[in-house]
Amino acid sequence: MPRLTPEDIVSAAQKPLETAKILAQKALPAAPKELTKEDVKEARQYIKTFWKKLERRHPEDDESLIGLPHKYLVPAYEEHTNFDFNEMYYWDSYFMAQGLLDAEHKELVLGMLDNLLAMLERFKVIPNASRTYLMGRSQPPFLTSYIRDCYETYGLDLEWLTPRMAAAEQEYFTVWKGTKKPHERLVYAGLSRYYDINYLHDLAEAESGWDMTPRFSRKALNYLPVDLNALLYKYETDFAWAAALRGDTAASTKWQLMADSRADSMTNLMWDGFRGLYYDYNYVRGKRSGVASLAAYYPLWSGQASAEQAAALVKSLKRFDEKGGLATTDQDPLGKFVLGSMPTQWAHPNGWAPLVFLTVQGLERYGYHAEARRQALKWLRTNLDWFSTHGVFLEKYNVVSPDKPPAKGVYPSQTGFGWTNAVFERFCKDYID
Repeated sequence: MPRLTPEDIVSAAQKPLETAKILAQKALPAAPKELTKEDVKEARQYIKTFWKKLERRHPEDDESLIGLPHKYLVPAYEEHTNFDFNEMYYWDSYFMAQGLLDAEHKELVLGMLDNLLAMLERFKVIPNASRTYLMGRSQPPFLTSYIRDCYETYGLDLEWLTPRMAAAEQEYFTVWKGTKKPHERLVYAGLSRYYDINYLHDLAEAESGWDMTPRFSRKALNYLPVDLNALLYKYETDFAWAAALRGDTAASTKWQLMADSRADSMTNLMWDGFRGLYYDYNYVRGKRSGVASLAAYYPLWSGQASAEQAAALVKSLKRFDEKGGLATTDQDPLGKFVLGSMPTQWAHPNGWAPLVFLTVQGLERYGYHAEARRQALKWLRTNLDWFSTHGVFLEKYNVVSPDKPPAKGVYPSQTGFGWTNAVFERFCKDYID
C-alpha cells in the first residue's frame, strides 16, 4: 500500500488526498468559540508555578527509589494525601516535556531525557518508573520521539544525537523486539505486545499505561496493541531519519523498509475499513478486538496511515467526540467494568490529555488543521472550566459531562497533574499565542 512521505502530507498536493479530506470534513461540527490569552492567563500562571511542586532531585539510590543524575518531574502532587509520587515515570516524562520545550526549561527537559537513558544503560530497560519494584515492565516507548523533539527544538548536533539514538536502538531490539524473558514481546507477524516479567495479564496492561481499559478484556498478553506498534513504527522512521542525517543511506533505507513492513502487517491485522478504525488484534484467537479506542489514532501521529485511512479515521472521530472533548473509547455497552469488576478509567466517559494531544498532532500532520484546532480548543475549554470552578487541573476529565468528576480507576484520582498541565500549556502556545 503506497504511503505518503511527510513532504507529501505537508504539501497536500495530491488530488486524491484533497478529495478524501473534503469528504472527511464535510460533516464535522463547527469550531468552538475561540479563547484569548486573557481567558487562559490565570490557568497558565498556575501551571508555571506548579512545576516546582513536581520537581524532584534524587541522585543516590534510596531503598526502592532509584538514583538519577538530573532533576526530574513526577506526575502529580497533592497535599495531605497518602498517594504521592517521588519516582520518575517513562511516558509521563515525555508528555510533561511537551509543555516545557523552550529555552527556560532546556536543562530540565534534557536532564529528564538523560535520566531515562541512564536507567536504560544501567538496567537494559527503561522501567515503568524509577522504582526497583517497577522493573518488571516498561511503559509506552516514546524515547526516539523525545530525542528528536529535543534535537529539533534546541538545535543540537549529530555529536549529541548519535549516541542517544544508538541507545534507543538498543531499547528497540532488547526490550520491544525481545522474544524471551525478561522481554518476550515480539510474538506474531513481526508485531509486539505489552508485557510484564511476571507474565500476568493485568501487569502487562499496566505497561500499556491504560490501567485499566476494556481494550484487552483483561487478557493483555494475548493482544497486539495498535498504539504500541504505531510507536515502534515511529521508532523505525526516526532511526531512518537519523541515519539519513549521518549520511548512511543504506541504514536509512533498511529502517524505512522495516517501518513499511510493520505498517503493512498492522493494516492486514488491525485495520477495519468498514468501521474506518484500527483495532487491537488478539493473535491467540485470531480476531480483532471489538473495542473502539483512541489508540486507533496513533497511526495518524506516527505518519503510517495512508491518505484514505486518514480520511476514514477523521470521519470516525464522531464515535469519540463528546461535549468536553474526545472520549478514550466509544461508549462501552458493557458499562465501565470489564470482566472481574475492575474499574476502567481508560474508557468512556473519560478523556485523557496524552490521547487528545496525539490525536490533534495526527490531524495536523495529515492536513486536517480545522479539526485539530476544534479538538484542541474544546479540550482547553473543558480544562479551563474545571480550573475556574475548582482551582485545579485533573489527570483525566469526564468529557461526556464536563462539570462532573471523571469515572474512577483502580487508584485515587489525582489533581495538579503534570501531563494535563503540559498539554494545556502546549495547546495554548499552538492555538492561542
